[in-house]
Amino acid sequence: MSSLKKEDINQEVFHLYDAYAHNKINRSQFLEKLSLYAVGGITMSSLLSFISPNYTDTITVAKNDPNINSDYITYHSPKGGGTIKGLLSIPKKHDQKLPGVIVVHENRGLNPYIEDVGRRTALENFISLAPDALSPLGGYPGNDDDGRALQQKRDRYEMLEDFIAAYDYLKGHPNCNGKIAVVGFCFGGWISNMMAVKIPTLLAAVPFYGGQPSAEETALIKAPLLLQYAGLDKRVNAGWPAYEINLKENNIEHTAYFYPDVNHGFHNNTTPRYNEKAATLAWKRTIDFFNDKLK
Repeated sequence: MSSLKKEDINQEVFHLYDAYAHNKINRSQFLEKLSLYAVGGITMSSLLSFISPNYTDTITVAKNDPNINSDYITYHSPKGGGTIKGLLSIPKKHDQKLPGVIVVHENRGLNPYIEDVGRRTALENFISLAPDALSPLGGYPGNDDDGRALQQKRDRYEMLEDFIAAYDYLKGHPNCNGKIAVVGFCFGGWISNMMAVKIPTLLAAVPFYGGQPSAEETALIKAPLLLQYAGLDKRVNAGWPAYEINLKENNIEHTAYFYPDVNHGFHNNTTPRYNEKAATLAWKRTIDFFNDKLK
């Protein structure tokens, strides 16, 4: 990680990265606009390395953590991409069947951050499954830029089917008691909302800064929702007022939290958008919610 600090960086850089990460601008436009902020001793390369994900030093639960079994599996998604790979993480010590949690990645495939979240979830005594919607295209390619480009080639409703199929896989797993929730981030936040729309038996959904369903879709939701939003995330937050009205009109159990002065992606500890205080609180609320609804 470079020696730059978050305080050294103009907030517009984070908005710029958000626009790039969500395909609003292409890489050359991103670099051109980013160069405007390489001033006063801040070089372009230091700025770029600062804003890019660091997967080397940020893993919180080792792949071989002694408390869990974490391995790749494949499952069938007949309405989606066919054969889907996912990381299945199961606590080693359990004397009864456990509830399950689907962990849904951002718009760039199953990267090391999301795999880590899957293992964190298993440490909380859930069986977690973190699918890779890039499986039909060869899987997460090893970096986020190529991952985003690949994910753009897939239809998001077909990818939704892949995560619904993950729910079915987990429900039928011999170690799972059939009580299942979902947590997702960014694109995965939209998927979490939409799984609540599409799966009447889903028991809980936690979308982090996720796009919202339509009024007609919202009326179908049965699962209680815990909605996590970043205070500075104008793009996603713009959809909240209408969603809130629709949730209230349909008497859907929901709690929404807005974390002030944090960026979209604040839970992702691999980039400088990460906010430790907000991320820790949001994750505690997530696990408390799952314990309440699934156990």
